[in-house]
Amino acid sequence: QVQLVESGGGLVQTGGSLRLSCAASGRTFGSYSMGWFRQAPGKERDFVAAVSWTGRRTYYADSVKGRFTVSRDNAKQTVFLQMNNLPPEDTAVYYCAATLSTASDVQSYNSWGQGTQVTVSS
Repeated sequence: QVQLVESGGGLVQTGGSLRLSCAASGRTFGSYSMGWFRQAPGKERDFVAAVSWTGRRTYYADSVKGRFTVSRDNAKQTVFLQMNNLPPEDTAVYYCAATLSTASDVQSYNSWGQGTQVTVSS
């Protein structure tokens, strides 16, 4: 299994940007599809974005398309989430996750990081 540690969260004003990182440990990182999920207070955890193990295929929730970009660096065993033009509705704990299935199979993610808080102030 792969261990995941997120970083890069914080407080940002409406319209601002943040870049989240997720560092993975384990010899088989390149075999995993990687995803980002988020959970706002009182809500369920939702899919945000995912990237295939090659990095060639990406998937996004409709709410973040055109604003978020997911990418990965297999040599550094890190996945990124660039978030731009943030509104307060993006406030949540953001989680990095991994799956050996296809990146778009959101139910298959079974390795999770501890999460990083993103707060967007109005």
